[in-house]
Amino acid sequence: MSEPAPPPLPPSARPSLRGTFAALRHRSYRLWFAGQLGSLLGSWMQTTAQGFLIFELTRSPAWLGYAGFSAGVPAWLFTLYGGVVADRVSRRRLLLVAQGALMLLAAALTALTAAGLIRPWHICAFAFLGGVANAFDAPARQAFVVELVPREDLTNAIALNSTMFNTATALGPTLAGVAYAALGPWLCFAANTLSFLFVIGALLAMRLEAQPIPPRARSTWRELGDGLRFVAASAVIRPLVINLALVSLLGVGMMALMPAWAVNVLRGGPKMNGLLHSARGVGALAGSLTVAALGASLHRGRLLTLDTFLLPALMLLFAALRIAPLSLAALCAGGWALISMFNTSNALVQANTPDELRGRVMGIYTLTFFGLMPLGALLYGAAAARVGEPPAVMTGALLQLVAAALLAWRVPSLRALS
Repeated sequence: MSEPAPPPLPPSARPSLRGTFAALRHRSYRLWFAGQLGSLLGSWMQTTAQGFLIFELTRSPAWLGYAGFSAGVPAWLFTLYGGVVADRVSRRRLLLVAQGALMLLAAALTALTAAGLIRPWHICAFAFLGGVANAFDAPARQAFVVELVPREDLTNAIALNSTMFNTATALGPTLAGVAYAALGPWLCFAANTLSFLFVIGALLAMRLEAQPIPPRARSTWRELGDGLRFVAASAVIRPLVINLALVSLLGVGMMALMPAWAVNVLRGGPKMNGLLHSARGVGALAGSLTVAALGASLHRGRLLTLDTFLLPALMLLFAALRIAPLSLAALCAGGWALISMFNTSNALVQANTPDELRGRVMGIYTLTFFGLMPLGALLYGAAAARVGEPPAVMTGALLQLVAAALLAWRVPSLRALS
C-alpha cells in the first residue's frame, strides 16, 4: 500500500518554490529522486572517464564516435521491445533487473581498467552491453513516474526528473575529471559500480500500490504496432517525435567530441573534458528548474520552437570560440535550450498518452532520442577525423538550422501546443 497522497496544490500560473518541488511531497518519489541522483552521479563519472580513456588510448576522434555508436545500436534493436515489456510486467522489477545488470558491467570495467588490461574494443563492448540494459531500463523508467505521483503532479515530476539528471550532469563530469587526473579512470568506474546501490535500495524501499498487468492476449508485434500507429496518428505526439529526432541526431551527437575538443581545440586534459560536460549540465539544470518553476504559465509550443533554433545558433557560437571560459558559457546556454525542449516535449507526450500504451509510446520516444544520438556521434566522429572538430560542429549546426526551419514551416501545429 502506498502512502496517502498529500492534498493537491492549488492551481496557479505564478511560479513558487513549493510548486517547483511539488512532486517531492510524495514519499515514493522522494526515494526515487534521491536514489536516481546518486546513481546518475556515478553514471556520468563513468561516461566522462570512458570517453577520455578511449581518446587517450587511440588519439582518434573517430573512436569516440565508435564508442557512442556501440552504445546506441542496442537502442535500435531492443528499445521498442523494451517498451512492450514495460507494459507487460512490473516496472519496478524490470528496473531492478536492468540496474543490477548495469552494476555488474561497471564492476567488470573497473577490474579490467585497474589491472591495466583495458583496450579500446573492450570499451566499445561494454558500451554495447550497457546499451542493451538501458534499452529495457529507459522505457520502464519513463513510464514508472506515473506510479510515483498523482496526475496533477506528473508534469512537475517529469521536470524534477530532468533536474535530478542534470544535477548529476553538472557535478559528475567535474568529479570524474578530478578523479581521473588524481588516480586514473578506474576510480570513476568504481564509483559508478557503488552508485547503483542507491537506486536499487530506493526501489526496494518503496511502498507502491500493485499495478494491474494487462493479459497477454496479443502478440508482441501487434502490441508494438498499436503503439506505432498511435504515435503516427497523434497530431500532438508525431511532430514532437520528429523534432526530437532532429535534435538528437544533429544537436546532441556533438558531445561525443568533447574529449578531443578539450585536447585539440582548448589545449586541456581530463579536467577540461570534465568541465565541458559539466558546463552543459549546469545549463541543463537551469533549464529543467525553469520548466519546473514556470509550469502551466509556459506556452510550450512556442518555447519548443524557440529552442529548436536557439540550440544550433549556440552550437555555431561554441564552434567559433577558442577561449575556454567563453566556450563553457556557450555550452552552458546550449544545455539550457536542449533540456527545456526535452522537458516540454516529454511532458506533452506523457499527458497525451493513455496508460495502457504508455510503455510502448515511451519506448518509441526513447528510441528516437537514444537511437539517433549515437548515430550523430558516429557522424560527428567521422567528420572530425576528416576536417577537424570545429568544422564538423559548424556543419551539424547549419544542417540543424535548416531542419528547424523546414519543421516550423511544414508543421505549424508545433508552435500551437500549450
